[in-house]
Amino acid sequence: MVKEVGSNVHRFKTGDHVGVGTYVNSCRECSYCKDGLEVHCEKGRVSTFNRIDVDGTVTKGGYSSFILVHERYCYRIPDNYPLASAAPLLCAGITVYAPMMRHKMNQPGKSLGVIGLGGLGHMAVKFGKAFGLHVTVLSTSTSKKDEALNLLKADRFVLTTDKQQMEAVGKSLDFIVDTASGDQLVICLPSNSPKHGSKTLSGSIAGGTKDTQEMLEFCAANKIYPEIEVIPIDYINEALERMVKKDVKYRFVIDIKNSLK
Repeated sequence: MVKEVGSNVHRFKTGDHVGVGTYVNSCRECSYCKDGLEVHCEKGRVSTFNRIDVDGTVTKGGYSSFILVHERYCYRIPDNYPLASAAPLLCAGITVYAPMMRHKMNQPGKSLGVIGLGGLGHMAVKFGKAFGLHVTVLSTSTSKKDEALNLLKADRFVLTTDKQQMEAVGKSLDFIVDTASGDQLVICLPSNSPKHGSKTLSGSIAGGTKDTQEMLEFCAANKIYPEIEVIPIDYINEALERMVKKDVKYRFVIDIKNSLK
């Protein structure tokens, strides 16, 4: 919630519900910044977490009770949208929403494959269903099947270690969003797009300010909410241990306000 505003702030007022994403500054002059794609700033964006800002101060990150930030890097949280649910959208949500929109995956009736079902993957499934896509979840873990089909309402689950299931998928997918972490490594990359099947391979990182605000409004309008577990700040160590064990569905959200009472 906005506590105070400067004299030159025009987009927000005291009491507004806002969020701050993964970066809090950029040059604001390069072509990327002018297009609202500050995440790709040519001079380097300033991350929200433990980075040196242009004035020499250290950014404080998500554990802060308050943060001072330029209005350009604040996002209005739509009325009645839960603040705890908005938090993961500003990182995991926009990380999958931006490339899905850039590659025009919002085409009802098309098919989407989502590799990995964690914090990013489960949001890709939710966006895919909201776009009217036929969504297939691909995972190495059989334990994800029930979550994919019943909790997230995916249309199909494929166990990637099962050769028959993988062969059955064949050429049935129009789009694939790979959110899996681990030791995957691209050892070579063609200089041109793969010509067989007219396929396109692209990487992505978070999203710009325009995409982020658009995503928040889309989620509010379509009742899309991340699956979260709200925790107090003194549960941080246990939460980290659970993350290592992959024991979280699907994002922890730290309740700073109530933790510091």
